[in-house]
Amino acid sequence: MPTKGTIGVTTNNIFPVIKKFLYSDHEIFLRELVSNAVDATQKLKTLSGAGEFKGSTEDLKVNVSVDKEAGTLTVSDSGIGMTAEEIDKYINQIAFSGAEEFLEKYKDTANAIIGHFGLGFYSAFMVAKKVEIRTLSWQEGAKAVSWTCDGSPEFEMGECDKAERGTDIILTLDDDEKEFLETARIEGLLRKYCRFLPVPIIFGKEQEWKDGKYQDTDKDKVINDIEPLWSRMPTDLKDEDYLKFYHAIEPGQDDPLFWIHLNVDYPFTLTGILYFPKIKNNLDIRKDRIQLYCNQVYVTDSVEGVVPDWLMLLQGVIDSPDIPLNVSRSYLQSDRAVKKISTYITKKVAARLEEIAKNQPVEFEKKWNDIKIFIEYGMLSDEKFCESGLKFALLENTDGKFFKIEDYRKLIEAEQTDKEGNLICLYATDKEAQYAYIKAATDKGYDVLMMNGELDVHFVGMLEQKQEKMRFVRVDSDVIDNLIRKHDDNKPQFTPEQQEIAQTLFKSQIPPVEKAEFMVSFAAMSPDDKPVVITQAEYMRRMKEMARFQPGMSFYGEMPDMYSMVLNTKHPIVQKIVEQAEQALEAEIKPVDEEINATQNVVKAIRDLDKDNKGVPEDKKKDLEDNEKHLDELRKKKENLIIAYAAGESRVHQLIDIALLSNNMLKGEGLERFLKRSIGLLK
Repeated sequence: MPTKGTIGVTTNNIFPVIKKFLYSDHEIFLRELVSNAVDATQKLKTLSGAGEFKGSTEDLKVNVSVDKEAGTLTVSDSGIGMTAEEIDKYINQIAFSGAEEFLEKYKDTANAIIGHFGLGFYSAFMVAKKVEIRTLSWQEGAKAVSWTCDGSPEFEMGECDKAERGTDIILTLDDDEKEFLETARIEGLLRKYCRFLPVPIIFGKEQEWKDGKYQDTDKDKVINDIEPLWSRMPTDLKDEDYLKFYHAIEPGQDDPLFWIHLNVDYPFTLTGILYFPKIKNNLDIRKDRIQLYCNQVYVTDSVEGVVPDWLMLLQGVIDSPDIPLNVSRSYLQSDRAVKKISTYITKKVAARLEEIAKNQPVEFEKKWNDIKIFIEYGMLSDEKFCESGLKFALLENTDGKFFKIEDYRKLIEAEQTDKEGNLICLYATDKEAQYAYIKAATDKGYDVLMMNGELDVHFVGMLEQKQEKMRFVRVDSDVIDNLIRKHDDNKPQFTPEQQEIAQTLFKSQIPPVEKAEFMVSFAAMSPDDKPVVITQAEYMRRMKEMARFQPGMSFYGEMPDMYSMVLNTKHPIVQKIVEQAEQALEAEIKPVDEEINATQNVVKAIRDLDKDNKGVPEDKKKDLEDNEKHLDELRKKKENLIIAYAAGESRVHQLIDIALLSNNMLKGEGLERFLKRSIGLLK
């Protein structure tokens, strides 16, 4: 027959678990004990509000003290205290939380109670070899009680002498935990975990400089701010208050750009202040700049999940009793409420940015370059934020003017719509290096944007997806007439023979450029335009830039940069060079061309013998192979004739070097040769 029973948990097996595994850090014990002490005072306030406690609640506080000589650390409160029955119920029965029971009874009127699990007290045994409780309940006629335990299943409990209401927790520290007897260590922990608790936390006395040294005064040293800024109403605060608080939590930082005060009580409770810092380095993302509190108790600065990853650029605090914590209150647990809070924060940030952009457009423009990376990061990471961001994100042109996306569409649609109906947004990434290309565009009446941020290459790709028939093209990705093609009249002016000569003439003389390859192309630009222009195709360049940040695209990053050296077939100097080369080479090239044509005819005739796609006849294969080989040799011979001529044509070298120089691609030995050649041309 099956039997039923109850799983037993004893102090024999639970104490080692608490001591070794419950809390990730031993220092957490102080937060837990102080939080319990605060709870005791908050409960007394609640009882007072309910009319059950008739005494004063004006001087409620928590005292923390150390006695190095005795090796003890004490946390004392003036809260509700405990009776012997309550100690037996809440201390002797592990994980029976008095806070939970109290909250249930006074759920409509209870002040902020921190504890929930009933395990915080036992964190003391992580650092103490003995723990003593001395307590006197608020209840009339109650007797003071003492409880002592050395971390074993055995404890002692009895009456004691204690005249004042409240509880003292006295820890006799283990020999290897003596660091917690150091004043600086305890003060540091109190400021970290208890800095904003709602009850004064006293640790020692304020000091003053007297007789050549610091001496204690009669004034208590209050560690915490019992009414932190986020717990107050935004209408009661001034800009100076927000700035002062920011510098208190982020010392040494520049003033923030602006901030958001969170204050919501439905469908969850959430307060806090998030600041937009001035980012000094692009993508300067740290994930420990937002502190999470639960009822003003510090929990963690690892807020992934509560705050979306792209909002990690923000700094500040958030406080919510509704964020689910693990038993030790050291980190978050995954929960649907966390997702709701994350969504709310995103909406609040978007609404605040939209409000500033609408009501303070000049200020928003001034701060744009400081927050641009943050907004782009958000729009690329979060679809909902992207929808809002499209309304307030700005585009800046090379004249330093700012436009909302929809306004910019209207500005350029008349001049920058191509023959296919696409709106072409031209942009530059370096105003100085791309000056000539920018000028060529603006001379045509076009506008050019500045897109020089770390995320801009991804951002323009996203805009192309979101905006109908809108394309972004870098201003140096083609000659200006091809960037916004309005009609097909840009055909080269050279004959096929001249194009062949010109291609070899220029390509053969391009000096080696590290990780770069060139092809020669032609465009019939204005005679007043440059004779030779170097461009880089938008698609490949964009893929290579994206490969720097995007895993899985390393293939593009390893490819050489592909450039096009565009010859302006309407420029007089280019026409003259090609015509003179054609004339100079005619006598040598003509017989080669005739032989090439004759050999091509033989090859064609042999291939025409393949009537049924089964290949040429076996007895003709050798003839085909010989003639194709001879054809390759003839073409190479012709190419070598042009290359030999080009080697002595200083104007070709000069035009190539000028084009490379204008793109900052002429360096080292090539630059030195250019300078010497330029000086020689002046003689």
